[in-house]
Amino acid sequence: MQPLHIATPLIESLTMSQRVSANIWLKMEALQPSGSFKIRGIGHACQQYVKQGATRLLASSAGNAGLAVAYAGRKLNIDVTVVVPTTTKPRAIELIEQEGAEVVVAGEDWDAADAHTHSIRQTSCAYIHPFDDPLLWQGHASLIDEIATDGLVPDGIVVAVGGGGLMSGVAEGLNRHGWEKTPILAVETFGTDSLYAACQAGKHIGIDHITSIATSLGARKVAAHSFELLQTHAIACHRVTDYQAVEACYHFLRDHRIMVEPACGAALATVYEQADFFADKNNVVVIVCGGVGVTLERLAEWREQLRLSVRPNPQ
Repeated sequence: MQPLHIATPLIESLTMSQRVSANIWLKMEALQPSGSFKIRGIGHACQQYVKQGATRLLASSAGNAGLAVAYAGRKLNIDVTVVVPTTTKPRAIELIEQEGAEVVVAGEDWDAADAHTHSIRQTSCAYIHPFDDPLLWQGHASLIDEIATDGLVPDGIVVAVGGGGLMSGVAEGLNRHGWEKTPILAVETFGTDSLYAACQAGKHIGIDHITSIATSLGARKVAAHSFELLQTHAIACHRVTDYQAVEACYHFLRDHRIMVEPACGAALATVYEQADFFADKNNVVVIVCGGVGVTLERLAEWREQLRLSVRPNPQ
């Protein structure tokens, strides 16, 4: 069975490389047919569950995972229901519905939406988790396969972290190619920093509320497997402000003519803010994870709002 994702370009960014001491390579997941990396793992999981007899796909999502499930459902000719929180952008809901999926709005954040999803689940439905499923990690690992095929051996990988699915897939892919010592910079925004909280506490805890505009990163607790990776893989946890994430989106739009969500901007901000992670590296891959919950008008609104309220990093 052919995968539902495409092989995306790996491009060198001279502009971004000049900001740090490393060669910055961009894995362009924003070019996936569903607009984000999510289709890699979700497409793989949906194919497997349909093969096992599922007659409907049911998902909870802040937008991007739901769109990936909706896209997969259309390609597989199977009905889809996506439960999204009230914070989901209208554009994301519109895109999910365009794929032919039913959208249910419930809950103030992803965790609440996910709880509602389980309350309406029926036996014949395959539940597609947005980040906590080994099938997802297997699918996401394919982007590392492509980097290897392109002939690049990275000294580091930069990923945005919400629930940890992408990070888990990246780690699986690195291990598959004998690159288990390659460090990962796991980036969150203040207000979505559940992995950072767990890292600091040394135990699998979460945060009470999502307070960041980067709602696609809005899982109050990362997957248990993602937390366990902190003990088995070289992972550095890093946080950026909403302002830094949005400014990174603007810089990236200027530098590469592609618009991405603040969730993706969080990873890009580490380059624009010259994070210490790059100091001893030669070739670093930044996963441009994409995201559909953004328009030029919304980006301008966020930027103006954050300019008026910008303050030092929260402690």
